[in-house]
Amino acid sequence: MEQKKGFTKDFWLVVAGQIISLFGNSIMRFALPIHLLNVTGSAALLGIVSGFAFLPLAVMAPIGGMIADRVNKRNIMVFLDFFTSGLTVLFLILYGRVSLTGLVLVMLFMLYGISGAYQPSVQASIPVLVDTEHVMTANAVINMISSLSGLLGPALGGIAYSLWGIYPILYVAALCFFISAVMEIFIHIPFVKRTRMESILREMGADLKESLSFIMHKKPEIGKLTLCCAGVNMVLSALMIIGLPVIVMQLLDFSTAQASRLYGFMQGVLAIGGLIGGIGAGALGGKLEVRKSWKLLGFCGILLIPMGITLFADCSPWVAYIVLAAAGMTSMALAAIYTIQIMSYIQITVPQEIVGKVISWVIAVSTCAQPIGQVVYGILFEQLKRGAWIVFMIAAICSIGIAIYNKKCVEQL
Repeated sequence: MEQKKGFTKDFWLVVAGQIISLFGNSIMRFALPIHLLNVTGSAALLGIVSGFAFLPLAVMAPIGGMIADRVNKRNIMVFLDFFTSGLTVLFLILYGRVSLTGLVLVMLFMLYGISGAYQPSVQASIPVLVDTEHVMTANAVINMISSLSGLLGPALGGIAYSLWGIYPILYVAALCFFISAVMEIFIHIPFVKRTRMESILREMGADLKESLSFIMHKKPEIGKLTLCCAGVNMVLSALMIIGLPVIVMQLLDFSTAQASRLYGFMQGVLAIGGLIGGIGAGALGGKLEVRKSWKLLGFCGILLIPMGITLFADCSPWVAYIVLAAAGMTSMALAAIYTIQIMSYIQITVPQEIVGKVISWVIAVSTCAQPIGQVVYGILFEQLKRGAWIVFMIAAICSIGIAIYNKKCVEQL
């Protein structure tokens, strides 16, 4: 294969497709539940629909990984964007003719499932589109797009929905997905077609066994690093997503209106932390060593300690808010750098014929871990109330424990 130098035109086309697909997907995943809430007025229904919607992402990620290793990754991206465009048009056709709750639930299921199937193809294409030296930076670019979509997608969706309602959002989204699919047709991703010797179900079963065997036996350190990524999502990310809003909205002595605004700012600060981490990983590139990645997790754990002390000391609301925001943003930045490092290591070390399947397992396990952490933290904060500082101290101990485990893992690389 011809040596790749830096970022090729094909890589930038993948990036452009990611921008359109992730932003469109993110905006729709925000606007549809809000529309459901406005129409039905049921917060409980919103919670049930939103809670179940993440399941297809975890289910489809391994399937998407298996497909990514057997089908041209460009064709997967093209098909999924065309499919999403058509799905959006179908939603518009059925709107008002069937139950809105069922329609929104199915649409969210499909959007999350498409996201789960889409990402393994993107991640698996990186090591064949850029040289080894630039894999870390390429991952940082993809991560920054993901962070930006998480930061700006809901904001843009909220503004658009408040101004024009749900219809214009869906029309524009359908058009954008269609344009993205047409653009992706011109991407060239090296692909060697595999001859099928048996039924597709048996081949998928064999692929599943092969990837699990690789993770658990041939390269067990990848399985251990996957557990570390899951631990970061379950202990750290879930704490930031659940704990900080609860503290700002319920525990700090802000007025209701002020707390709502500060909650929004806090969410933006966390997303900015992830963006800073992506920029940092891209800027540092090859200077980052996976053997030292455990230090990032250690620092994340240490940052939770002043957050807990601030709550224990019963500081003024503004002091507590500033400490929580600064430490939270820094933690999310370090966690983003860690995730990029681990993903880059996997892409470089895993054979190309199974890299999609292996990455999909990392995504699936990490995705499943976060909602588990969110449920646990929700219960803990509900029970402990003013003892929230205890939760942060427990999380700090767990994070440092994950860092120590990660240190032992990377020492074996």
